[in-house]
Amino acid sequence: MSRFHRPISAFIICKDEVAVLGECIESLDFCREIVIVDSGSTDGTLALIEAYAAQGYPIRLISNAWPGFARQKQFALEQCREPWCLSMDSDERLDPAAKAYLSAMPLDDAKLSSYAILRRDYLPGYGYQPAIVHAKAFLRLVRKGTARFDESALIHESLIGQGPVHTLPKGAILHFRNMSMKEDTAKTSAYADLKAREQFARGRRTTPLKLFFKPIGWFLKSYVGHRNFLCGVPGFIYAMMFAQYAFLVEAKLYRLSLGDKAPPE
Repeated sequence: MSRFHRPISAFIICKDEVAVLGECIESLDFCREIVIVDSGSTDGTLALIEAYAAQGYPIRLISNAWPGFARQKQFALEQCREPWCLSMDSDERLDPAAKAYLSAMPLDDAKLSSYAILRRDYLPGYGYQPAIVHAKAFLRLVRKGTARFDESALIHESLIGQGPVHTLPKGAILHFRNMSMKEDTAKTSAYADLKAREQFARGRRTTPLKLFFKPIGWFLKSYVGHRNFLCGVPGFIYAMMFAQYAFLVEAKLYRLSLGDKAPPE
């Protein structure tokens, strides 16, 4: 079977992702089009993209100033030309089973328009989460014109489709997150800041009970409910990072609710 044969436009947004983007591109060599929207890379990402294009990868590189996660992904989605659109992050890649299934699955049933794909995270010191660990499915493959991103979301943006969503029966997206603890905690704090501002703008406020119990609940959900305890110490750290994120969102919501109040004398 020839490469680049499927009527699918994969789309990716990126900035300074030279360390991970190559494997993402290589996992998409069944797509007829790969749309990459860059927002000002300076680390060699653009040269990497040009190198893959020179090898024959059907890449369309588009520059667009950063408007936020959801708006940038919506912009990328709107650039797609094929009947089907596949959303990927630059630090993700399709595993062999997902790639094989997407390379051969029927795409001509007009009643089908939305497919979710399981995603497994990389745990430093362990590897990718095994199949026995709970993995969430995200809507990623949609028929063109049937879905869009919620542009009011500042973080954790997701596609909103039409009709029933079918989950790919085989394979998963592999999310590579081999960052140092310093990088991981900084990213967690930055994402929590965006989430808190988004929720504050929508009228949500925190309470002392939420500040105390929500991090505990998120830890137990990840570590026990999702079975990350099976991944040893890396699984424990992963669950604790979820708890940290939950705490920071609530703490930042509290700080936002204080506004510009003067300190007590």
